[in-house]
Amino acid sequence: MSILTRLLGREKREVVTTSDPSLAEFLGQRSTATGFVDPNRASGLAVAQACISVISQNLAAMPMNLYQRADNGGRNRAAGHPLHSVLHDQFNPQMTAFEGREYLVVSLLTTGNAYARIETNKRGQVIALHPLHPALVTVERLENRRLRYRVADKRGSSKVHIQDEILHLRYRLAQDGVMGVSPIQLARETFALALTQQDQAARQASRAFRTEGALVFPQSIGGDKKNEALDKLRDRVEGQAETSGILVLDGGVDWKSLSMSAKDAEFLDNRKLSNMDVARSFSVPPTVVGITDNATYSNVDGESRALVVRCLAPMARRIEQAMNAALLTAEGRKRHFVEHDLAGLLRGDLKARYEAYRIGREWGWLSSDEIRGWENLPKIEGGEEYLSPLNMAVLGQRTGEVGE
Repeated sequence: MSILTRLLGREKREVVTTSDPSLAEFLGQRSTATGFVDPNRASGLAVAQACISVISQNLAAMPMNLYQRADNGGRNRAAGHPLHSVLHDQFNPQMTAFEGREYLVVSLLTTGNAYARIETNKRGQVIALHPLHPALVTVERLENRRLRYRVADKRGSSKVHIQDEILHLRYRLAQDGVMGVSPIQLARETFALALTQQDQAARQASRAFRTEGALVFPQSIGGDKKNEALDKLRDRVEGQAETSGILVLDGGVDWKSLSMSAKDAEFLDNRKLSNMDVARSFSVPPTVVGITDNATYSNVDGESRALVVRCLAPMARRIEQAMNAALLTAEGRKRHFVEHDLAGLLRGDLKARYEAYRIGREWGWLSSDEIRGWENLPKIEGGEEYLSPLNMAVLGQRTGEVGE
């Protein structure tokens, strides 16, 4: 714009706000206790890795289908729609649906955001999803409240995409209402403590758990003798990998330990508590990630179901609604919707499952074909019929009553 245009007030500037999760790392987002928490290191904790694997792999393994709404209020699987193949079979030519969905959930749990570039055909139908690394994506909010995505590549250049071209999943909305916040960011004090304890355990292991202390002489000794004694002690204790040898300390020398043992500091118990806190951060029951200190047969089965109800189901709904909004048009959402099939995780054992089938069949809300379909069995002749319990018929509508 020219100077004259600026003076006359005819210049129009577009205000763009940027929210980039990598900016916090660059500026040093810190916890108040032990410093910056690197998401890569935090997700490398054994319990955190187990939580991320349990959530991502279970959700990726569950079928994700595209359904078409039926006139009777039911649903039919829209297997012929291109989007169904993308979510159920092949994300893109280089990635299966399992790999693509797992990648997005892992990004969601570690960085709070997951992105995928949407590829459509000439009819506007989604034919592929290409996941993007969160560190390469910058999100900008325009004045019209829509979002713009700037994606960097390995050559240092960037490409701008509009909101309709990017699938953006968010774990929990930040205060700006644009970016997501991961469990690691929300509970960074917990992860900082767990990382500090892990580093401390590594340092102790690297020293073969040798304690620190002091040699106490009953009388004053010269500098040369002091250095000679220390050199001999270091050579014998620290200079060898095997520390089970015998030391002879003469001249009334006494050893005073200056460090606290792991047992005295309750170090192991504190690490167990930190592992529990990390599991709580991901809403994953302890026994699911191998913390079995207080496990029994009954609570293991109950916690397996709690994983589905309290962790996987909310995450699945979060992903479904984001995909419905990004992958379907407003008109398309009136006819189709995306949904996970979590029934397999809640089916229980064989006896409980068959008992549920029997109740549904005898009371008339399940047909033989529906039950056989859940068990991956083919349909049978007459299998679409429903039973009607005689003692539940509407009064006055029974046929063949005595006295008629």
